[in-house]
Amino acid sequence: MSSSPKKRNVESKIPNGSTGNGSVMATFSKAFVAEAAWDDKDEFLDVIYWMRQIIGMVLGLIWGLFPLKGIIALVIFFAINCGVIYIYYGIFQKVDDEEYGGPTEILKEGLMTSFSTFVVTWIILYSSLYSDL
Repeated sequence: MSSSPKKRNVESKIPNGSTGNGSVMATFSKAFVAEAAWDDKDEFLDVIYWMRQIIGMVLGLIWGLFPLKGIIALVIFFAINCGVIYIYYGIFQKVDDEEYGGPTEILKEGLMTSFSTFVVTWIILYSSLYSDL
């Protein structure tokens, strides 16, 4: 008689209470579906946070490739970043912003972290391409 170990279906618990990668993939897939049902407020805010990080990185790369500098570049970054998020939650997802504490709560979710990502990416790329060593 050979004894083979039985595989157990074990879900790993993440500290915030959600389970394993299935939850992450479900959240990721809901992010691209218009008017998705967001049962958990934190799940929607996580999508907003990570969208902002991607926007910050992409805009930092663009600002670094094209030698943009100064206050105008910063204002354009904030306008694009907040505009994209507003269009996403207000028009694409049609989320009632009052459930999340008003539009300012959604619009400031991850904004400073995104700004940091943007500035670091922008400075590194701009400095490496346009500095005279």
